[in-house]
Amino acid sequence: MISLFKIFKIVAFLEGLSYILLLGIATPVKYLLNDPSYVKLLGMPHGLLFVSYIVLAFLLKPRQQWSFKVFVIIVIASVIPFGTFYIDRRYLKY
Repeated sequence: MISLFKIFKIVAFLEGLSYILLLGIATPVKYLLNDPSYVKLLGMPHGLLFVSYIVLAFLLKPRQQWSFKVFVIIVIASVIPFGTFYIDRRYLKY
């Protein structure tokens, strides 16, 4: 059975990837080529992954015994491009 921690690692990776695709491809295409279809395509999955990331972080905080500072860093990383990749390398090493 897959652990909650492994699910969090997968969601963190996918959330980071979807955020980069949304900011790096979909948004420029929307504004430079006047085509919002990519934002519509990537927006909902990214939103679901973002919410999942935050909920899983709250669920894992007591289990992983993250300090308040580490927890805040993990949550803030979800709104910084490449932030979840940093979190994976720094705090999710199991």
